[in-house]
Amino acid sequence: MQIYLDYSATTPTRPEVIARLHEVLTQQWGNPSSLHEWGNRSATVLEQARIQVADLIRATPDAIVFTSGGTEADNLAILGVARQYGTPQHVIISSIEHSAISEPVRLLEQAGWQVTRLPVSPQGRVNPLDLQAALQPNTVLVSVIYGQSEVGTLQPIEALGQIARSHGALFHTDAVQVAGRVAIDVQQLPVDLLSLSSHKLYGPQGAGALYVRPGVELVPLFGGGGQEFKLRSGTQAVPVIAGFGAAAELAAQELATETPRLIGLRDRLFDLLADVPNLVPTGDRLHRLPHHASFCLLHADGQRLSGKTLVRQMNLAGIAISAGSACHSGKLVPSPILQAMGYGDRQSTGGIRLTLGRETTVEDIDWTAMVLKQILAQIAPALAKV
Repeated sequence: MQIYLDYSATTPTRPEVIARLHEVLTQQWGNPSSLHEWGNRSATVLEQARIQVADLIRATPDAIVFTSGGTEADNLAILGVARQYGTPQHVIISSIEHSAISEPVRLLEQAGWQVTRLPVSPQGRVNPLDLQAALQPNTVLVSVIYGQSEVGTLQPIEALGQIARSHGALFHTDAVQVAGRVAIDVQQLPVDLLSLSSHKLYGPQGAGALYVRPGVELVPLFGGGGQEFKLRSGTQAVPVIAGFGAAAELAAQELATETPRLIGLRDRLFDLLADVPNLVPTGDRLHRLPHHASFCLLHADGQRLSGKTLVRQMNLAGIAISAGSACHSGKLVPSPILQAMGYGDRQSTGGIRLTLGRETTVEDIDWTAMVLKQILAQIAPALAKV
C-alpha cells in the first residue's frame, strides 16, 4: 500500500490538466508575441489562462503576471518594490517566511535596508499589534506569508493588510499554500501583491503568478522583450501556463466541497495521533490550512532521532511525508520556523508534515496513523535514553 501525503511539496498533475497541456503542445504551440495566426492562437490560450487564474482569486485578468513559479513571484514582489528606491528603506516580514521571501530580504539587508522580522506566537501567528508597533516612516513594504507551509498556520491577513494600508506601506502575501484550498477574494482582502504557484493546486510545475493590484508599480527583475505587462520578459511557457489555468478553474469549481472534506480528514489524523507520547502538534489548530497536519518529535536529538528519521521510516512503509519544508528536507539542521515558534535547537530537528489532497481517503488516514504509531513505538527505547 502506497500513500502520498506530501501535497504541500507538490501535487500530481490532474488528468484534465495533462489533456490541456497536450492540446496546447500539439495544436497551439506558436509564440504568443507573433502577429500571425499561430501566434494569435497561443495569445488566446495565454489570455484564457490569465482569466482562469484571476477568477480563482477574484482579480481582474490584467492584474495577473505569469512567472516561472511561486519563488519568482515572491522575488518579483520584494525586489520589484525595493528597486524603485535609490536609497535603502525599511521592510517588514514575519519570522516564519518561506526562503523565497527571507532570502531576497536578506539580500536587501546586506545592501543596507532595515529589516524587521515580526515574532510569532508558539502557534506561529503574527500579532497585528506587533506589526503596528514595527511600522516606521520609511516602511515601504510588509510581507507576511498567508499559510505557513511547514506548520500550517494561517495568518490574520485582513488585519495585517489593513494596518499596512493605513500606514501607506504596500502589503504582499505568499498565498502559494492557500490558493485552491481556501477562498481568496482580492477585491475584499487589503493586499497589493499576492503570489501563486501552479504545482500546488494540481497544475504543472514551472508556472506561477503574481497578483499586482492595479496602480502598484514594480521594477522588473530582468530586461528583455517586455512580456507580461513589461514586468516579466521572456517568451511565456504557454503550455504550462494553460495547464495552470485549467487547474485554477477546477480548483475554483471544487473549493466548496473539497475544503471541508480535507478539514475532516486533517482533524481525523490529529485525533488519531492525539495520545501518542513525545509527538505534539505544531501550528495553530483553529487558524490552519485545511489539508495540513504537522507535529514535532519532542525528544529529537538532531542525529539519530529527527523528523528526517521518521520520513525515512515512513517511506520504507510506503507512505510519503516530509520533514518540515520540502526546500529544507535534505538538510538535517534545526528548522528556523520551529525555532521562531520557541522550540529548542534539538526539538527543531524533529518536525514532520503530513499534507493531504484529492486522492487522500479515510482509509489512508487510518493506515498512516497506525503505521506512524508503530514506528514511534519501535524507537521508544531510543527516546527513553535521550
